[in-house]
Amino acid sequence: MDATLGTQACLKGVRVLDLTQFEAGPSCTEALAWLGADVVKVENPESGDPGRSLGGRAGVDDPYFLLFNANKKSVTINLKEARGLQLVKDLAKQADVFVENFAPGAIERLGLGADVLRAINPRIIYCQVKGFGAGSPYEKNLAFDMIAQACGGTMSITGERDGRPLKPGPSLGDTGTGMLLAISILGALYRCKDTGQGEHLEVAMQDAMLHYIRIAFAAQYRTGKPAQRAADSSVSGANPPMGVFPCKGGGPNDYVYVYTSRANPEHWRRLLAVIGRKELVGDARYDSPAARTERPDEVNAMITEWTLKHTKHEAMQIIGAAGVPAGAVLDSMELSSDPTFEQRGIFQTIEHPGVGTFRMPAWPVRFGGKPPKVTPAPLLGQHTVGVLGEWLGLGAGDVDRLKKAGAI
Repeated sequence: MDATLGTQACLKGVRVLDLTQFEAGPSCTEALAWLGADVVKVENPESGDPGRSLGGRAGVDDPYFLLFNANKKSVTINLKEARGLQLVKDLAKQADVFVENFAPGAIERLGLGADVLRAINPRIIYCQVKGFGAGSPYEKNLAFDMIAQACGGTMSITGERDGRPLKPGPSLGDTGTGMLLAISILGALYRCKDTGQGEHLEVAMQDAMLHYIRIAFAAQYRTGKPAQRAADSSVSGANPPMGVFPCKGGGPNDYVYVYTSRANPEHWRRLLAVIGRKELVGDARYDSPAARTERPDEVNAMITEWTLKHTKHEAMQIIGAAGVPAGAVLDSMELSSDPTFEQRGIFQTIEHPGVGTFRMPAWPVRFGGKPPKVTPAPLLGQHTVGVLGEWLGLGAGDVDRLKKAGAI
């Protein structure tokens, strides 16, 4: 396995002070860690990141925490103790990036706001994730992934055409926001390398969602109406056949998604050949996307008749081999059990000192043909002594005194 993995040094030497919790912030800093940054997660000495305890098993970090905090170090500091607060400021002097996603106003009340840390370290890239943006009427409101997706438009375009709005399965509000911040941090680091100029980056989860529904705004511009829910089709316009079709087996995910592009008439003609309906090639009732839009039930019935005779994997293989876009609907168990993901390093197995063997998705981008190697999420406070020594030059006696003072 290790031969297929790389140790990415793209961000080697970059120090990230991570005061994030749950997912939106941690997904951002984890991406930086996978790219080689030295990411130090500052946690409460008593309980740490609340994500550690979501499973309710005392003393055992939940998989939720492990998945968003790989490749990081953990330092425990008491932010309510004066010496602990000073430690964070001292660490900030040595950091290139500072990231936080506390409740609105909390970091400023602690005395670690952007004005304070940027005065201490003008080169620092100070980053904040909030639910709603500054100037929004809701800027003081709390938000989690589902709140961002409700207020950011993704729910309004998800669900059956005549049904209620639904939350998309992926955590776009959390990890989706985190990725936009990670990209922005890379841009700020690139500029800082030449200019020495720091930055104050702010991203609101609601605002980030607008980035992910741009095709909805395109549909609105064309129609003059709000983009509608499109079920398994697209808000930018249906083009039968386009959607999920049932396959042999009858299970909850025994479906294949079939798509014929409006931009490529050959998709429809190839699909007719696959399902044994070549006689319909050139038939005016079905030959154009506009014509098929007038007869969606007829078109979908033809495809369904064929897909029901095949498993979803067979359907994907046969239709895809014919040059028509098709994808089996795969669930999380099927994906995690597919050996090719591990062979390619996209899934990796780690040995966590508290949890044991744990398999998880890694960073999906390859560098020179290899994805970054995953190392386990840290135990609470696992690296406190090492980081204070490496970053601040504190010796064993200094650390012992900090412990006795309740600062760490």
